[in-house]
Amino acid sequence: MRLPLATRRDACQGVVPSRQDLSVSGPVPQRDRTVAAAETVALVLDEASPLPENAGDVEELARRLRGHISQLGAVVPPETSALRSAQQLASEGVPDGYMPSRVYLVKLAEATQALVAEVQAHGVKSVQTARRRRWWKPQINALRGAVFAVALACLVWAASVPRT
Repeated sequence: MRLPLATRRDACQGVVPSRQDLSVSGPVPQRDRTVAAAETVALVLDEASPLPENAGDVEELARRLRGHISQLGAVVPPETSALRSAQQLASEGVPDGYMPSRVYLVKLAEATQALVAEVQAHGVKSVQTARRRRWWKPQINALRGAVFAVALACLVWAASVPRT
């Protein structure tokens, strides 16, 4: 089972969206953490999703689930039993062997699912990064025009000063 984080071409060639692509689409909205966690849980627990093929896939899914647990742990009250059990399970390493590693992955996904349910039950909003005020960013031609206008005004002013 391959879990594409980015397209293979983009990841290998280091493709970065151009400035024009970003300006057309605007800023990328931040995903809700509970939705992202639920999608990762579905990769593990959904009956239609295949079992991970190798140990690397298991490690990748376990890393993702641990990340979701740590992110959701910041918004859940610390005395929650679901949080304590999820953190305890996340602190353990992935066991060796085919079946023990898959069983651990399922338990980790179930703990993450319980944590997502806890967040949704308490109506806790996800912690969003503080939005800073975005200043208007002028286009390059507007800047060129402004510099030309200031230079022209300075030239007119210099020409109008009487010579002594």
